[in-house]
Amino acid sequence: MLPIHEYQEHFLHYLESQKTVQEPKNLYEPIQYILQLGGKRMRPVLTLMTTEIFDADYKKALPAALAIEVFHNFSLIHDDIMDDAPLRRGKKTVHEKWNINTGILSGDAMLILAYQYFENYQPKTFRKLAKLFSKTALEVCKGQQYDVDFETRNDVTIPEYLKMIEYKTAVLVAAAMKMGAIIARTSKENSKLIYNFGINLGLAFQLQDDYLDAFGDPITFGKQVGGDIIENKKTYLYLKALEFSNPEEKELLTQLFSVELDDNDNKIKVIKEIFNSTGASQATQQSIQDFTLKAFKTLKKLNISKDKKAILKAFGENLMSRKV
Repeated sequence: MLPIHEYQEHFLHYLESQKTVQEPKNLYEPIQYILQLGGKRMRPVLTLMTTEIFDADYKKALPAALAIEVFHNFSLIHDDIMDDAPLRRGKKTVHEKWNINTGILSGDAMLILAYQYFENYQPKTFRKLAKLFSKTALEVCKGQQYDVDFETRNDVTIPEYLKMIEYKTAVLVAAAMKMGAIIARTSKENSKLIYNFGINLGLAFQLQDDYLDAFGDPITFGKQVGGDIIENKKTYLYLKALEFSNPEEKELLTQLFSVELDDNDNKIKVIKEIFNSTGASQATQQSIQDFTLKAFKTLKKLNISKDKKAILKAFGENLMSRKV
């Protein structure tokens, strides 16, 4: 097993090796732009790491890891268009740097490219990877639609929200890990368990993302802090604040999340104060920990060494305490 930073380095080297100059430039340059913006590379690293967890060479998983990363970034381009987001990882979003039509088309091309990377595998492995990928891609689209729908609904429940982020975020984390298991040809039971580990880790990751969107440092977070508040997104923080708030706070929250204001700075400030005063911020942090610990319970059932379980646990703990 390698340290996390070495998996990142090997993946970035592979990513660079796949870079080619193609025409038309306005289709391919945005793809290279979004892929070079950085980010945590969490999903491809999980694919490489999981492959070695199950006793196979991580190099075999590089094409699948790149497919996961390309798909993830495709979804970010389209999400940013739908959210009208100005920044991604501290830089201009693709549709801001080029235009909306370019963002849509380059994103479409990335989805197709992602599938092409699975062509590096033998037919049996290809079928398993492609089947999992198709299921996951459709679930991500479902999650995004739920996310959009929730913006205009005032009756979103906590279970509905958790299902939305499971589809939008957690299933891709889980699929990244299961792909490593498929490539390593481990048992069905191990594949199922590592997928469940990824689901709970992904839920914790997204709740942490929600929390950082409101309370993170814009320099380290790399996105506009308060973006979810501006977009009136019914996040876990918001739903918990509604649950815990008194009538006056609830009325103010509902009012602020039903309008678009010119003074977004004040809106963000007031809502963050309510998140803190109601205990919603603390409840969100507790849920992040709960889902992380649920993931760790899954590790106990995996048929791998204690050392490898410790590596997966350390990865989860790092995600839980991240600032970006």
